[in-house]
Amino acid sequence: MESEVPVGRRVAYWRVRRRMSQQVFADRLGKSKSWVDKVERGVRTLDKVSTLRDIAAALRIDQAMLLGQDSRPVEVTTRVEGVESIRAALCAYDIAFDRPTAGRNPPDGAALAGSVAHAWTSYQLARYPPLIGLLPGLVAGAQRGYAREPQEGRVSLVEAYRFTASLLVKLGESELGWLAADRAMSVAAGDPVLVAAATVQLGQVLRAGGRAREAGRATLAAAYRIGQGDPDPARLSLCGTLLVQAALAAARHGDEPAAAARLDEAADLAAEVGDGHDHQHTGFGPTAVALAGVTVAVESGTTDEAIARHEEAVERAGWRWLPPEHRAAHLIDVARAYLQDADPVGAGRVLLEADRIAPAEVRHRPAARQVLADTLRHPDAPTTILALAATLGVTRG
Repeated sequence: MESEVPVGRRVAYWRVRRRMSQQVFADRLGKSKSWVDKVERGVRTLDKVSTLRDIAAALRIDQAMLLGQDSRPVEVTTRVEGVESIRAALCAYDIAFDRPTAGRNPPDGAALAGSVAHAWTSYQLARYPPLIGLLPGLVAGAQRGYAREPQEGRVSLVEAYRFTASLLVKLGESELGWLAADRAMSVAAGDPVLVAAATVQLGQVLRAGGRAREAGRATLAAAYRIGQGDPDPARLSLCGTLLVQAALAAARHGDEPAAAARLDEAADLAAEVGDGHDHQHTGFGPTAVALAGVTVAVESGTTDEAIARHEEAVERAGWRWLPPEHRAAHLIDVARAYLQDADPVGAGRVLLEADRIAPAEVRHRPAARQVLADTLRHPDAPTTILALAATLGVTRG
């Protein structure tokens, strides 16, 4: 049976194969014969997972078969192998032992900077699978470049460690991400701008690892330090992004007044920077601060406020200018808000939108898969998410 066949026709097909009349089938479901007839003719849609689950049980088939899919989940990632390769690159100490090249020539500085810029672009486009494969070699190359020319290679190595840390947080590897962020901080020491940039990722990994208080202290200190310099767009963006990170950390450990205060400070800076920029790979601007306000509301449990803020934020022109990774990650946070508000239909809608914008954000992030599983478990879960769940092998269990 092809996936293009309507669900109602598949129901009719399997009912006939099971040699059940519409009346018998209706009795087993506790529905009327008219209801079954309308489903099979496509007049009535099946809009709840629980209903589709009951139908599949009555027909003694897997739900995926009603969706026209193979019941075996598609393999979507080689994450574990990729993470181990990244771990090996981060755990290399050739530079410390004065063996930086390991038989290979250090990469040209300009070529290395170009590779790092390309990797950042891949991250912001949420092209995680190819980036996972590229990272070990890129990190090793950046380490060799820094060993050969510390001044010329410093920025590239810090940037390589930064997006490595961010990616590892996405993949649920916060402890390994902490190693990358710590390496970035060490290499950046002495350069206020590089230190501020590295602290953005340090805040992310500390918060992801359950160390929200430490994340708040580090990011707030870095924000106020970088804010003392000349107010150019890069410094303002770093300061504002660090204040956002401090707000998220405060919300995580329950300090709502502090979270609100940090967001207000960030909003003032964002008004000066404006939307549509990506200074220091932060994407900082008024829309980014608005999205952070949604996440703070989710963390604080004020779901009505979170959803209202979200609906306002996505109407901004700046929403379309944010990288796909940023927008999809935000939608996953919003799905949590909808679930907290007992609205699985809303959660399913934004999850599908996230999957449309940046599929890897949903398909490779353990946190996203957990939200999808939580949505699937809800009694009123929409059938629209079943195809995505079946593709990822996500179940109600």
